[in-house]
Parts: sequence; C-alpha cells; structure tokens
Amino acid sequence: MDCNARSLRTLISSRFFFFVFFFFFLLLLSCLIPASAIVYPPNEVNLLDSKASQGELGWISYPSHGVSILSHSISGVDEHYTPIRTFQVCNVMEYSQNNWLRTNWIPRQSAQKVYVELKFTLRDCNSIPLVLGTCKETFNLLYLETDEDQGSHFREHQFSKIDTIAADESFTQMDLGDRILKLNTEVREVGPMTKKGFYLAFQDVGACVALVSVRVYFKKCPYTVRNLASFPDTVPMDSQSLVEVKGLCVNHSKEEEPPRMYCSTEGEWLVPIGKCLCNPGYEERSNTCQMCRAGFYKSALGNMECPKCPPHSVSHHEGSLHCGCEKNYFRADGDPVSMACTRPPSAPRNVISSINETSVILDWSWPEDSGGRRDITFTVLCKRCRGGAVNSSSSSGGGGGTQRCEPCRGNVRFLPRAAGLHNTTVTVADLLAHTNYTFEIEAQNGVSPLAPKMRQYAAVTITTNQAAPSPVTVIRKAKTSRNSVSLSWQQPERPNGIILDYEIKYYEKEEQETSYTILRARGCNVTLNGLKANTAYLLQIRARTAAGYGASSPSFQFETSPDSAFSISSESSQVVLIAISSAVAIILLTVLLYVLIGRFCCHSKSKHPDEKRLHFGNGHLRLPGIRTYVDPHTYEDPSQAVHEFAKELDASCIAIDKVVGAGEFGEVCSGRLKLPSKKEICVAIKTLKGGYTDKQRRDFLAEASIMGQFDHPNIIRLEGVVTRSKPVMIVTEYMENGSLDSFLRKHDAQFTGIQLVGMLRGIASGMKYLSDMGYVHRDLAARNILVNSNLVCKVSDFGLSRVLEDDPEAAYTTRGGKIPIRWTAPEAIAYRKFTSASDAWSYGIVLWEVMSYGERPYWEMSNQDVIKAVDEGYRLPPPMDCPATLYQLMLDCWQKERNNRPKFEQIVSILDKLIRNPGSLKITANTTSRPANLLLDRSSSEVPSVGTVGDWMDGMRTLPCKEAFSGVSYSSCDTLAKTSTEDLKKVGVTIVGPQKKIVSSLKALDSHAKNGPVPV
Repeated sequence: MDCNARSLRTLISSRFFFFVFFFFFLLLLSCLIPASAIVYPPNEVNLLDSKASQGELGWISYPSHGVSILSHSISGVDEHYTPIRTFQVCNVMEYSQNNWLRTNWIPRQSAQKVYVELKFTLRDCNSIPLVLGTCKETFNLLYLETDEDQGSHFREHQFSKIDTIAADESFTQMDLGDRILKLNTEVREVGPMTKKGFYLAFQDVGACVALVSVRVYFKKCPYTVRNLASFPDTVPMDSQSLVEVKGLCVNHSKEEEPPRMYCSTEGEWLVPIGKCLCNPGYEERSNTCQMCRAGFYKSALGNMECPKCPPHSVSHHEGSLHCGCEKNYFRADGDPVSMACTRPPSAPRNVISSINETSVILDWSWPEDSGGRRDITFTVLCKRCRGGAVNSSSSSGGGGGTQRCEPCRGNVRFLPRAAGLHNTTVTVADLLAHTNYTFEIEAQNGVSPLAPKMRQYAAVTITTNQAAPSPVTVIRKAKTSRNSVSLSWQQPERPNGIILDYEIKYYEKEEQETSYTILRARGCNVTLNGLKANTAYLLQIRARTAAGYGASSPSFQFETSPDSAFSISSESSQVVLIAISSAVAIILLTVLLYVLIGRFCCHSKSKHPDEKRLHFGNGHLRLPGIRTYVDPHTYEDPSQAVHEFAKELDASCIAIDKVVGAGEFGEVCSGRLKLPSKKEICVAIKTLKGGYTDKQRRDFLAEASIMGQFDHPNIIRLEGVVTRSKPVMIVTEYMENGSLDSFLRKHDAQFTGIQLVGMLRGIASGMKYLSDMGYVHRDLAARNILVNSNLVCKVSDFGLSRVLEDDPEAAYTTRGGKIPIRWTAPEAIAYRKFTSASDAWSYGIVLWEVMSYGERPYWEMSNQDVIKAVDEGYRLPPPMDCPATLYQLMLDCWQKERNNRPKFEQIVSILDKLIRNPGSLKITANTTSRPANLLLDRSSSEVPSVGTVGDWMDGMRTLPCKEAFSGVSYSSCDTLAKTSTEDLKKVGVTIVGPQKKIVSSLKALDSHAKNGPVPV
C-alpha cells in the first residue's frame, strides 16, 4: 500500500510539474513575440491574423465539454500591453484524442489561392515522463469552402485535409528550464478557391502543442508607379501565366510608349515596358509630374528637371512653359527658350574716316555693350547733306547736325556692302566731289528689330575733296574708211566737275605704244585722219577737269578698211556683222545648254532609287522627312561633327571617382556629372591618354559623334564631351552591371526565362532604332551590350573600323578591339557586305550567348574552322533548357540567304508575343541526342541512290547526321519505309531539313524494293 501511494504521489507530482512549466513556457514565448512589431510584405494581404485581433476570436472547439485540450487563454501582454492569445493542448495522459478547433468564416475577397502561416511549439514525446495515453508530435490542418457563414454548425466529414503539420523543432523539459524557445513556422498553400469564403480547422490526435498565431493571406502585385505610369493592385489569376497590366500615365503626363508590366503569381511586377513623359511645364518628382516652381520652366515633353530661368528672364507662376524677358530685354524668334534674354547693343565707338578724293574709308571699334549676344552686325547709312563744307566729326546716338540731309543716290558703292557687316571697316566709293556726307553706323543684333526705340548709332560727317573725272567707258565707231575713222563716246559717269576737254591717244597695234598720236577734243566725238589702210589701231580716251585728267579708258580696238574690199564703214556691213555675231552666239549658247541638260539628266537616271537623297552642309546626305544617321567621316573637319552632335561639357562639372578599366585610347573611369540647375548623376568617363596624335584624337571623338545622334532607351546615352581642355573625355551614362556577357556568367542560371526574354527584347528594340536610322552596327555582341541596375540592356560601342585584314585568322579591327569572326555573317566575311541583315545574324549569336549565360560561341574552334563550318551549313546547337521558340528564332537569324533573315521589327514583335504568353517558353529544344555538329539543309545531291537496305544504311552513314545512325540496324525496306519523323527524333535527327530528306529517301527505298532501283 505504501508503494502504491508513493507511485501515485510521484505521478501526480510529475504531471503537475510538467503543466506548470508548460504554462510558464507559453507565457514567456508570447511575451517575446509582440504582435505590433510584425511588419508584413506589401504584396501580402491578410485575411486573418490572430495576433492582430484585439477582442475575443470566437473560434469553436470540439468537443466543448470536459477538459478542452485546445483552450483559448490570455498568455501575456507585449511591451505595448496588448494581450497575446494562444491555443494550447497537452492532454497526453489520455487515450483516443480527437480534438478540433475551427476558425470563424473567412471571406476570400478576390483571392483564388491563399496561404496559411502557422506559428506553434510542440513538446517532444520522449521528454514527457509517465505518458499514459498515445503521444503524437503532429496535428492536422483542414479547410471547408462555403458561400456563407454557417455559424456554429460543425461537421468533421465536411472538411478537406490540407496537410499534416509536423514540427521542425520540439522542446523538452530541459529547454523550459533553460528558456530555450523553439518556435516553428509552417506555411501551406490552399487553392484554387471558387466559393465566397472558407473555414480553417485544426485537428489534434494526441500532441502537446501550443498554437501561437494563425495568419491567412493571399498575394497581390501592390499598387506601384513605374516610369510615371501607375499600376493598380493586381491579384494573380492562376499559377500558369503572368497577368499583363496596362499602366495609366500619372496626371500631367503623356505616353511615349504604352506602359505595361506583368504580375507574377508571387506578387512581383516583371518586365516593365514603355513609359510616360511629363507635360511641358511639369517635371518628375517623387514618381509624379509636378508643376515647375516659380523661377523655373520646361518647354518640352520629357522627364528632365525644370531648368532655372535663363539670365534676364523670369517666371512668376508655377508650371511655366518659358520665362518672360525682363524690361528692355528681348528674345528673338529663332532663340531657344533656354537662351538668356538679350538687348540691342550700344553704339559703335571711335569712328575714324579717311578721305581719298571721292572715296572714304570708315573704321570703328566694337560696341562697349554687346547686349549679351554674339550675332552683331553693322549697317552704314549714307546721307548727302546740303550746305557749306564742314569738318569731319563724329557723334553717337544721332548725327548730321543742323544740315538738311537726304539719302545718297543709288550709284554710291559700299565695299564690301552697306548692311550685314561683320567687320568694323567699310569703303564708300563713287561719291560726289566737294559734297558733304553724313554716315550713320549702327550696331545691330538678333533683337534689334524688337526694340526700334533703343536704336544706337555713331555718326560721322565728311566733305569729299576735289577729284578728277572717272574713266570713259562707252566708245562707238560712227564711220570707217581706208584712211580715217569717226568715233563718239559718252561723258564719264562721274565727271566730278565741268569737263574742259578730252585727250584721245591712239597707235598702231603692232607698234605696241612705241609711237602714238594724241588729239584733244572739246566734245564727245572726233574723226581720226591720216590712218593706214587695212591696219588695226588701239585707242584710249581720258577727260580733264579743273582737278586734272581722269583715268584713261580701257583700250578700244578698230581697223581701217582695205584698199578695195567690202567697206566696214558702211552701216549695212555693220548690221550684217552684228546679225552674224548674234546668230553665232545663239548657236553656241544652245549647244552649251543642251550639253548641260543632257549631263544632268544622265546623272539623275544613273542614280539608284535608294540614292536619291537631299544634300545638306558638309556633303552628308539625309532622306527627306526622315531622321537618318550621318557618318562623321564625311565632314572635312571631324571636330565639326563632334560639336554638331555632342554637347561640350565643362571639365569642372565632372568628378572622377575611380578607374574601372583601360581602353585602346586611355583609361575608363566612373564618376559624377553635376550640370547647373540639374541634379548630380553617375557617369562613365573615357579619357584620351597624353601624347596622342591628331588621328588618335579624331578616332577617339568619332564614337561620340556617332552616339550623339541616337536617342533611345536601349542605346547608351551620350552626356557630352570635353574637347577644350585636357584630358579629352567622352562622358556617357553609367551602367551599374557592366557588359552583358560577364554579367550573365556571374549570375549563371539565376534568371527566369521571362527575364531573359525581357533583356533580349530591349536589345532588339535598340537595334530596330539603329536600323530605322540607317546605321549598321557591325559589332553586335554580348560584350558590347551594357546592363543597368534595372536589368535594362543598352547597345554600345560604335567605333568600328572598315579595314579587313588579309590573314584568314584575323578579325575585323575596331577602335575598341577585335571582332571575332564567330559573330559575323558569312557575306560580311566574304564580301564585306555589312547591312542590317548582317546585324540580324549577329543578334542570333547574342541570343545564343544570353540563353547559354555568356558561353563563348563555337567554343574553342579556330576562326578558320568557324568560317568553313558555317559556310558548309553548321549552326550552333541550342543551349541547355533553351525554349524551342527562341532556338527557332536563332536559326532564322542564321539563314545563309540574308534576305530570308527576320527584320528587327519582326524580332521585337516575336519577343513581345513570348512575353504575353510565357507558357510557350516551357517547351525546350531537344538536345539530349543531338549530334555534336548539326548541319542544316543540304542539297539533295548529297543523298546517294540506293538499291538495297545495306546500300541505304551506308549512304545514311555518310551524311552529316551519320552519328545518329551509328549502331542502328533495320531488317528490311518495309521496316525502314514505316519510319516516322518521331522515330528520327529518337535517334538524334531533330532538324526539319534532314528529317524531310531522310523520309524522302525512305520512300524511294520502299519504291525500289517494289519496282526496282530509284535514285533518291
């Protein structure tokens, strides 16, 4: 009796000790996990969270009578004094346990699939002393779908089991003493669900467990703003495909390309495409388009920051499209809104006149104030003033004094011209002698017409000197005989006074002025007598005034008549000569026009239609109405191309952080660019090393001249160049992840298929833009694709040379290194035919590189072997796990006939369809039994004629796919004739071309067996 009593007391004491420690453990556990400290991911929507409930949960336990092994209790409070509730059970001392706990009805909202997260702790059965019942270390999770709340109605058989929940960590009595907490977290997926709501239930069959928290949630792609497009909360529809969601441009923005993204089943946004641009007057701030602040403006569509108003301009209101000019400042019609407002220049200074008879040279200094512009020109206004002679004088802002002045006559000449002068000197000729003139010299710029009241000029008044008359220019023959000639002439255009007489000087042409005769005449005609018959004479005339003789006229030639010949003096003879001369001139002019028109027409017809382009400055060509690429090498001065297409940066705005590599011309660095009124950005900087030659400098800047012409999200963006200081630099946007090939090798097999297709789509979009611009890249390879932090791929490296070396192992030389033969299309290797089609071939190689995660094309084959193999039809096999659709696109890009290759516009369309239907990427190309050297279509002449099964097998084993038939034996022609394409795939012949030829030869073999030999 004593022994039995002691055993009973020991049993009671052990059970009491166990439950005390178990309760203490739950209290400690609940206090260490405050509900308010939990932050859930934004893509998870809670349908139920037992820790977040402040009141009674009202869950139903079954059975409800007796000792409930799953009882609801307040186990403690957190640091915010919020009650923590747990459900606990430990009735391991009794047999046949079947205890249930059911939640309230949970509406599923828009979810089709939900997740159940359980946090619990469980006691190790081996650590419980004197267990009388059946101890378990698991419990069951079940659910029931209904369209409405069923209240307290409960039936076990209605519930469906989700899973049996086991603990990864269980605690012992020793753990309770040492306070080592072992909390388990399990998540189970439930769905798809079709009814409006559901219940969760927990079934215990004999475990010592405490259920600390229950959370039920579903996943969604949360509301986000990407590229200024808002995407709403989106719940995935099923687990098989992505959901395409179209974005809406935020307020005050417009689509550049329709924005869209894809929502994955894990609640993640993937593959952003397209973007929105802020309207004029708005800038991007905090993923929204907000109005430009006062004092700032933006005139164009785009996501750039609003620049500050240029000097002498102001905007008083928010959202200004441009800044208005201050008082007395203006902006010309052709001035960009980013240009400072300017004003007319001040008057020229220090006018100096230098008089030479009836000519004057005017010289002056530049205005003290240019008005803020460089387009200054000068205009000289001439006025003839009546009155006495005056001294030369100068003034600003007016002129002419009190004299009565009028504009000069039209015969006054200005050298080089009167208006639009860029230099500060002009010569005025053909003035009248002894005459007063006033000259007003006005400085003008682009805004002078806008401010006529602000006209400023300098004036100078002069009096011309006494001058000799101008030369006689018109001399006519009136009558000619064998010994005399009668002449007449017109008075000089500028007599500069009264003509006193004329001096006539003449001599025989053969004498060359060694002996001459001088006559004087008061009128404008004279008759020369005593001449030799049939002799040529030269004659000059000059006029004389009180100032002296003027310049002689040009030499005038005449001939006397022969002794008995047709008299040239007769008026009828002169008429005949004039008629003959006119006829000859008309004939010669007609012939000349005919020749010129014929050459022009032939030249136009000889041009190819594609060559009919419009010529612009510097000799380069552009298609009318289409933006096309301009080769910088067509410029006579290459630096002109750089300044036309690239922005000149101030070296003080660039901060170099570190050297990240070395190029052919110098170092490649990373750094920062801070332009005025713009935020600082990270950039990549290429520098030109010291001691460079002029050719190296031109080659270095040629790439910037090319990049500066491109503007596309998948083309590397040129920020500018530094050419006016050393070192010479090219500054581009910074791509955080570097080149695509090394990036893929570093993250081997870490991307989903849809992510890889998104990268490929970006590359194809950039190449489509280049193709539309008329630019052929020639060096498209993964190493020349750069990747930024958002996995956006951008085409780079535009420095390809046109030289092909003679060595067959050589590569095409570029300014950035070598282009291996393995990236180049066959026609480009053989004939230097570089086109967008050859770029499409290179894109197929890039596609292969991406799907193989940066593997080297053709592996260790030599360049000569690659050229030979490709020419014979060899094509790269599909990479591991490569989707069949992408491998087919590779084969299309590798068509030998370049006209059969897809255009980049078609490639972009194909990739867009794959993104919209990601399920098509699950079918992979078969590579398990593919021969190592797969050849595409061969000509039928390579298939020999067959007569027997043995002959046919020998013939098949000589084909490029002979490895596939090694060890294959067929007993008869009939057996062979029944071979299908599926059978051929099983032995390794998976390409359509060889399949068709083999099946065709099989039919021929069968025909041979029945009707005699037939060539295949």
